[in-house]
Parts: sequence; C-alpha cells; structure tokens
Amino acid sequence: MSILKQVTKQIAAATLFAAAVAAPQLAAAETKIRVQSVIPSSADEITMLKDFAEDVKALTQGEVVIEVLPAGAVVGVQETLDAVDSGLIEGGFAWTHYWSGKHPAAMLFGSPVAGAGVGIDNIAFLSWFQYGGGKELYDQLWKEMGVNVKGFMLQPVGPEALGWFKEPINSMADFRKYKFRTPPGIPGQTYKDIGVASVAMGGGDILPALEKGTIDAAEWCCPKPDSVFGFQKVLKHYYLQGLHQVVVNADLYINGDVYNGLTDHQKKALEVAANASLSKAISYRILENGKALDKLVNEDGVILHDTPSDYFTEYMNAARAALEKNAAENEFFNKVWTSQKEFAKVAVPFWAGAQQSNAALGKAYADQLKKQ
Repeated sequence: MSILKQVTKQIAAATLFAAAVAAPQLAAAETKIRVQSVIPSSADEITMLKDFAEDVKALTQGEVVIEVLPAGAVVGVQETLDAVDSGLIEGGFAWTHYWSGKHPAAMLFGSPVAGAGVGIDNIAFLSWFQYGGGKELYDQLWKEMGVNVKGFMLQPVGPEALGWFKEPINSMADFRKYKFRTPPGIPGQTYKDIGVASVAMGGGDILPALEKGTIDAAEWCCPKPDSVFGFQKVLKHYYLQGLHQVVVNADLYINGDVYNGLTDHQKKALEVAANASLSKAISYRILENGKALDKLVNEDGVILHDTPSDYFTEYMNAARAALEKNAAENEFFNKVWTSQKEFAKVAVPFWAGAQQSNAALGKAYADQLKKQ
C-alpha cells in the first residue's frame, strides 16, 4: 500500500470515528423552554398552546421542546413576565394587556378596548398585525417596557361575551346594580368610567367570588371557556355582545437570551408555528364556542339575551376618551394607536361593509333555530 493511500485511509477512519463520537452529542442537543401559563391546565388556551409546542418540536426535529407549566408552578401569575425577563423561567403565556401596568400600550396588543375605538375585530387586527406594521410595533413594545423578552402572538380569542348576570338587564341602569368582574387595565377602567362597579380578578378566583357573593356578575371570555369555569352553575343570564374585548390575543413570551441562543432555523420554526397558531386558534374557537353555547342553552338552562342598546353608546364614548387620554400622555401609545387608526381608515370600511349581509343572514338563521 502506498503512503498516500495509507494516509488517506487513516484520515477516513479518523473522520468516521469523530462522527461516531459526535453523533450522540448532536442527537442530545435540545433546548427546553419551560412556559408557565397564567391559567389552569384545563383551559382551551392550554390545549392550543400544547398544539403549538408540538408544531415547534416537529419543525425543529426535536431540537426545541416547549414544556407547558400551569399557573403558579414557579412564580405567581402577576410575576410571570418578570420571571421570563430575569430568566427564572424560559417562557410565559398570557394576554399582553395583563402587563398594562408596565406600559399602557400593552392593551393595544392584548385587548385594544372597543376594537381600538375604530371597529377593528380580531380578523382585521391580524391583518394590521401581520401586514399593517403591527408586528414591528409589537417587537418594539418589549423595549419600551424595558424587559428582555421576545414575544409571539399565538391565539386570537375575541369577540368576548359581555358576561353573566343573575337577572336580566334591560338597560345600563340595571347593569350598574351589580359588582362586575372585568379584565384589568383600560377595558376594566372603562366600565368604572360609566358607573359600573368593576372588580378585576384572576380567572380562577371568579367562580368562588360569585359563590361567596363578593361579586354578583362577571365576564371571562366566551361560551367554551366560560362553561369550563362553570359560571352556568351560579348564573343563568348570558349576554354575548360586548365591546370591552372585541379583540383579545394570548401570547407566548420567551426570555431574550434564550431566544437569541437559538439557530436561525429554530427561530424561523417558532415564527412559522406562531403564524399557524393564529389561524388554528380562530378555527378552533368558532367550533368549540358554538358547541358550548348550544349546550349552555339547550341543556344547562342558560338564557341568552341581546345586550341593551344604551351599553354600546356609553361604553364606546368612554373607551374613546380613555384611548385619547393615554395617547396624549404616552408617545409610544400614541404611535401604536395612530397606526391602528390609519389601518382602520383603509380596511374597516371594506371589512365591516362586506360582513353586513352575512351577519344579517347568520342572525336570521340563529333566530330561526330558536323557533324550532
């Protein structure tokens, strides 16, 4: 054997040996992202979050594994974002308006009150977010907050129901008789502005508070999540149409250092899975809420009502005033809201107008079903 062939053979053997040694190490390379939620594991949002996690795992061939932790597993609900920021946990899952105390513009992403005051619904909001400059502003939000976080919008939830009452309400005068659970931030404050005794509390506290009489009316979300929480056990009058959370979005937060440590392919996988989740969440919600509402009305004795007309005028006026106040006081809030208003000038006349005929047809069909 020539010296050249011998050397070549030795190099090849060494290469094979190195590959064999490295192979187990490559196979073991895994980034685990623990994501603590702000809600119980039984919630529909967790079902969809786990679906997103499976997509990420598949797209990265097992390199990125997201482990979903229940509310309170490591830190309290209100400390979730701070824990992600500090790296105590790698990820968190919540509605971004929960962090309005850190920056008022958080509301414009998590729950822009009354459709940002310009008639944006959750589908139109996604148009703004993905193509109207919203995502770039969303990325800037974390810098404005001063937190080391990368956010991903995952789950459109709206429109949310007005809520649950122990007796029918025929006007705002009736509404004002009740202590009413509301979300935190501007949506809840807007109820206070129109004279409703608004009480902000976490989801897991609502049913016990109703049972104890601490509050006597409440909103949480929509028929499926509401029925999972068991509101129908204590309240029987349900109102679907509300303005406080026409648009609601649940998000994933990843510690910035953890995110920056991912490869470009892994980052792209998160982005692709998040975009898929936006669509899948809407599809999931429509069917699941429809099935839940049917059961609430036809099996659980819940009475479905239309919301009193004076609610819409009063709430919209107060919401608009709250938006204008925050825009005047905060430069970044104004920047985001201006972007949403400019989007709405172009998109809402088309989108709202195009939906009118189908909404009327759908309402007629729903009314027909009631008579059967």
